[in-house]
Amino acid sequence: METKICHFCANKMDKIDYKDAYLLRRFMNSQGKIYPPKRHGTCTKHQRNLSNAIKRARVMALVPFVVK
Repeated sequence: METKICHFCANKMDKIDYKDAYLLRRFMNSQGKIYPPKRHGTCTKHQRNLSNAIKRARVMALVPFVVK
């Protein structure tokens, strides 16, 4: 089984900016749902930070809640 490396650990990113909508959309599917950590290989620390950033971006209308 291939082990995936966390994108944020590999790039040494401490904070995930909720204003970077392009980065956040990489971790969401076409319907606006957040991908699980197994899909992209994010570690638990960064998955928590990522989900919080996506939720903040949704409230600020940078990324959609649901795509119809």
